[in-house]
Amino acid sequence: MSKMLLERFLGKAVRRGILEITYSDGSRTRKGSPEPGFPEVAVRFTDPIAERKIILDPRLGAAEAFMDGQLLVERGDIMELVQLLRANRPWDRGGSFGEGSKLKKIGARALTVIDGINKAARAKANIAHHYDIGNDLYTLFLDRDHMQYSCAYWPNADGSDSMTLEQAQEAKLAHITAKLVLAPGQRVLDIGCGWGGMAIYLARHADVQVLGITLSEEQLALARKRAEAAGVAGRTRFELVDYRDLAAQGEKFDRIVSVGMFEHVGQAQFNRFFQDCAKLLVDDGVMLLHTIGRMGGPGSTDAFTRKYIFPGGYIPALSETVAASERYRLIAADVENLRLHYALTLREWYKRCVAHKDEIVGLYGERFYRMWIFYLAGATAAFESGSMCNYQIQYTRSRRALPLTRDYMAAREKELLRAG
Repeated sequence: MSKMLLERFLGKAVRRGILEITYSDGSRTRKGSPEPGFPEVAVRFTDPIAERKIILDPRLGAAEAFMDGQLLVERGDIMELVQLLRANRPWDRGGSFGEGSKLKKIGARALTVIDGINKAARAKANIAHHYDIGNDLYTLFLDRDHMQYSCAYWPNADGSDSMTLEQAQEAKLAHITAKLVLAPGQRVLDIGCGWGGMAIYLARHADVQVLGITLSEEQLALARKRAEAAGVAGRTRFELVDYRDLAAQGEKFDRIVSVGMFEHVGQAQFNRFFQDCAKLLVDDGVMLLHTIGRMGGPGSTDAFTRKYIFPGGYIPALSETVAASERYRLIAADVENLRLHYALTLREWYKRCVAHKDEIVGLYGERFYRMWIFYLAGATAAFESGSMCNYQIQYTRSRRALPLTRDYMAAREKELLRAG
């Protein structure tokens, strides 16, 4: 029965490109037809349990079958398999993949809300799940210069000039810095500072004082070391503190930047996040929020991501993000959708993880490695063919806080890139 249902499901799922399947009973089938731009992939199931898993939950089932070695990719790789399946049902044309019935969607949204009740103690545990597994993993695939675990910016992607990941992350930092409109001596708060890359860049290029806050002990320790090595320890400070606790202390900042952190806040905490940001920002302050976003309306966190990758996390729609910020009179002065930039970034991370397979397996084991590359492959497909994107939202508390036109952004960005 499982094989028959899976056969029917895959027959509908793959029309463009080729998927060859060898089932656990030894039978074989071929789906789709060759088409430029669509991969040709061959897979083999080693256990009928894997076939049942995928029928019950295509995303989580496929992930766990791949992690457990019950689903083997014998031609192509997991990136091409996920790309093939998702590209056949692009979100832009009304497609969806493995979302199930209306009842299942309602259940997933309910779990997302419950999981997103992200109180401070639980928030720290959720962050530790992903970031406190050790810095060794991240040094293997992130850019060497800034260790940015967020979407890079690829201004030359449509042209003939190629960019390295390092250059694209440098370009991202310049892009964000230009939108912050900084002046020497200003106080800047970096919410979710990671390994300190953004804070160090701001201190070096804008002569500002930066407080970076994180809930990851591993990130905190390395951020401090990196600031010392960069010679900006006197202009940067890193603390293990929740933004909610910082707001309660009554501190004020001229600028706030948050890159890749809002995804961890949880849907139920959106109002609290923006309320506290409004408290932390001076009257003529500027804030730049860089977050993974959802094109279309609000949704839910899939079971694989919730279980293995980002417990407590949620990818916000633009509508619910702006609705929450409007309640506290934060003015959305500029909104940019980076669209495919994260897909380009993720493909670079994937290549580096595959190149460092032996080291990752040595550190965390084969199952973890398989989980990690499945996560990167799935995320790439979500940005290339699914509903995921990246938003940069520039906020102010005063309509007079910024120049009247956007020309200053491009001018400052070019200046920063020339300075290196």
